[in-house]
Amino acid sequence: MIRIDKQMISSLIDQARTSGRKRKNLNFHTRSSDPLQRMLHAMEPETYVQPHKHENPDKREAFVILRGRVAAIAYTPAGKISAWIVLDPSVESFGVEFGAGVWHSLIALETGSVVFEIKDGPWNPADDKFFAGWAPKEGDAGCEDFKTKVLQTIGIVK
Repeated sequence: MIRIDKQMISSLIDQARTSGRKRKNLNFHTRSSDPLQRMLHAMEPETYVQPHKHENPDKREAFVILRGRVAAIAYTPAGKISAWIVLDPSVESFGVEFGAGVWHSLIALETGSVVFEIKDGPWNPADDKFFAGWAPKEGDAGCEDFKTKVLQTIGIVK
């Protein structure tokens, strides 16, 4: 039995805060071939998750918020925002599922944000994710500007 408790989450948040990417995951699946991938993601507002999709093989991806606030955004193939939700347990907005082939990203809105992710497996780095060419790559100039523009568009920041 895997227990998801305050100690586990706090440790993961500490690791995210000190990591270069400002995020850290903890896998519960033990093999990349597992047909159901389950993990925790701790994310800080400074992290950048490039919009991406999962297809060929098709994979759904769901997120449930455990702590903090995270914006979950879906995009059209051209990069226009098509839907969004702020995951926030304090207002009972708990989760989201993205279908296979849907461009999406997450933006941490508070320090110490943690989501539980469930995704179809298996995991193969060669075909797991396809990154959007209309968004900056992680580490490139423009990541913060991209996040700010998205948050302005959905009315989170001015």
